[in-house]
Amino acid sequence: MNYFSTRDKSLKFSFKDIFLRGLAPGGGLFLPARIKKYNREELNNLSQLNYNELATEIIFNFCSGEIKKEELKSLIQTSYSRFKYKEVVNLKKIGEIDLLELYHGPTLAFKDIAMQVIGNLYDYLEVAKDKTVNVVVATSGDTGSAAIAALSNRKNINLFVLHPHNKISNIQRKIMTTIGGDNIYNIAIEGSFDDCQKIVKELFNDDSFRSKINMSGVNSINWARIICQIVYYFYSFFKLKKNKVSFSVPTGNFGDIYAGYVAKKMGLPINKLIVATNKNDILQRVINTGEYKPDTVKPTITPSMDIQVASNFERLLYYILDEKDGKVELLMNDLSSKSFFNLEKKEIDKIKKDFEAVKVTDEETVSIIDEIYKEHKFVIDPHTATGVGAAKTFKNLGDIVVLGTAHPYKFSDTIKKALGKNLNSPDHLKLNIDKKESFDIIGNSNSEVKKYILGKIQ
Repeated sequence: MNYFSTRDKSLKFSFKDIFLRGLAPGGGLFLPARIKKYNREELNNLSQLNYNELATEIIFNFCSGEIKKEELKSLIQTSYSRFKYKEVVNLKKIGEIDLLELYHGPTLAFKDIAMQVIGNLYDYLEVAKDKTVNVVVATSGDTGSAAIAALSNRKNINLFVLHPHNKISNIQRKIMTTIGGDNIYNIAIEGSFDDCQKIVKELFNDDSFRSKINMSGVNSINWARIICQIVYYFYSFFKLKKNKVSFSVPTGNFGDIYAGYVAKKMGLPINKLIVATNKNDILQRVINTGEYKPDTVKPTITPSMDIQVASNFERLLYYILDEKDGKVELLMNDLSSKSFFNLEKKEIDKIKKDFEAVKVTDEETVSIIDEIYKEHKFVIDPHTATGVGAAKTFKNLGDIVVLGTAHPYKFSDTIKKALGKNLNSPDHLKLNIDKKESFDIIGNSNSEVKKYILGKIQ
């Protein structure tokens, strides 16, 4: 399977290449040269598989020729052996809501589902066999801990995690900063997640620095993250056994819901993909008006969605713009030089064939958490609550699966305010969050991050 860039279709990279690089040359994102489309009979065959078998079949489409299927199957089984449920995810009925719980991995968030596989892929692909690889990642709260759980104590791999200082929940930070071996470095950046993400992109685009430190990345721009997330759209669709299913997805960086878009391109008959945002509503604005204009990040009770630059949206743009890489590059240059771009009406109409978008306020989010608990004695986290709120906006879409993206324990302070009760740590969280935290606070600049990284590895 060959891969190219959203900004340059002439490029040809292997799966191993794009796995290690993360970001394409010139700042674009990688896409596969071909996306397998299943027919009805093939979908029926897939529906008979368990989660690990289904993951093997779907992921293999994107790495065939470089990974043997039987070895991929073994790698996936190993990756998911630490999850609470044998089937990895859990589809639960909460009143009229079909909730897909994605947070039963080692760090209580959906990020574990891809990151555990990625950790084992680093070993399988032997990217760090003869040299030390330095993985640099930005996190809005959950990616960091999932990456640490996946890469801690890996031979010849260092992990540098950038998080926005004082802008994630206490539990998110404690999980992240109290685990990990000597190869883990937590960095609190004095800025927003967008600042962290910008720094990481700048480091990737600095060819000299990237080569010097053998840099790699595991943010949602890494295609390996996307292909692992495609699986649970197929799995939940098959479990429901309904003809008309939509998905409501709490969305910040657009990676999780973009995986649903790829699932639809692969032939899964998804009706609509509902983007649930908080007041950092750039995705709601661009989907409904065509204007992509990042604003100042506003702090909310859903910090993992406090994002104004949704990086994976560029992958959707490529298809919306009729696969014209030059036009993608033009719009992304406008974003860089003018701080915004506008889509034409025909392009907005294309997006709205597959997507809806709803903004859910903090007040609405708290009310939803309270309502779900009072009616069903079940606690959801604030991000999942935005997905519930967005789903309730639509009465004519048939069955809607809400993606439960994180365990409520990670947002205990918000839950206590909403429900007036403390949550106990879940049994499968085998961490001591009272342990002394380990992180360094540094300024908001790529030069300071470069200096920090070089100081740790030299």
